[in-house]
Amino acid sequence: QVQFVESGGGLVQPGGSLRLSCAASGNNLRIFPMGWYRQAPGKQRDLVAAFTTRGRTNYADSVKGRFTISRDNAKNTVYLQMNSLKAEDTAVYYCNAYDVDTLKDYWGQGTQVTVSS
Repeated sequence: QVQFVESGGGLVQPGGSLRLSCAASGNNLRIFPMGWYRQAPGKQRDLVAAFTTRGRTNYADSVKGRFTISRDNAKNTVYLQMNSLKAEDTAVYYCNAYDVDTLKDYWGQGTQVTVSS
């Protein structure tokens, strides 16, 4: 069983900022949160920002220069700082984590981000 604690979503005006956080854990499992994906209504779930297994970062082109992913290994938590938000950033944001031993992916319950005036 994998548990996620996601927070930080909400309603913000265009140009505003939000910070998402995701902590993941599993009983007797080595679970590491890796990044964030998002899904807008009627669209597929796409990468926003994530760490690779080698610790590098990948960003969607649409968020480069505006979003920053970071992590606190001691807390097993990954963060997404989102600045200069646009209406097109509106979506449900999902945290992705994986089991180091089985390489199985897990998903959080999602947090809604709405950018609107």
